Amino acid sequence: MKPDIAPRMLLNPVHCLSLGFGSGMAPWAPGTFGTLVGVPIYLVFSHSLSLLPYLLVITAMGVVGVALCGATAQRLGVHDHPGIVWDEIVGFLITMIAAPPGWIWILLGFGLFRVFDIWKPWPIRSLDRGISGGGGIMVDDVVAGLYALAVLQVLVHFASP
Repeated sequence: MKPDIAPRMLLNPVHCLSLGFGSGMAPWAPGTFGTLVGVPIYLVFSHSLSLLPYLLVITAMGVVGVALCGATAQRLGVHDHPGIVWDEIVGFLITMIAAPPGWIWILLGFGLFRVFDIWKPWPIRSLDRGISGGGGIMVDDVVAGLYALAVLQVLVHFASP
């Protein structure tokens, strides 16, 4: 059984970020709610950053995420508590690398990321089980994001005239 998350944890900036500003505290599907937080972040980044700065920012978010998620997991006493959703936010932002503008691509990216994050095809499941700490929390969503990115880019390629 996963321990409940005390709302006061959101007062700590580390936990607030790793819990997706509270979205990870949703009573059901916290990963989906966490991914939803990635949508406005993506919209801000996609309108204000070119590709290289976008890549640098999400790389930094991934590196920082190792510490954030690790600290919250340690505080909760659970390796990968479902409420820790910073990894979903980063995974979604990876999915959206070089995506064309438009809600159809955002919706497709969102759906693809959630499918890969839930399904966990090889090697995602092995990575999820085999790596401990914050790195283990982050790595499965990073790889799910890369899988979703690849499929989204194939769809973009075939949708282009």
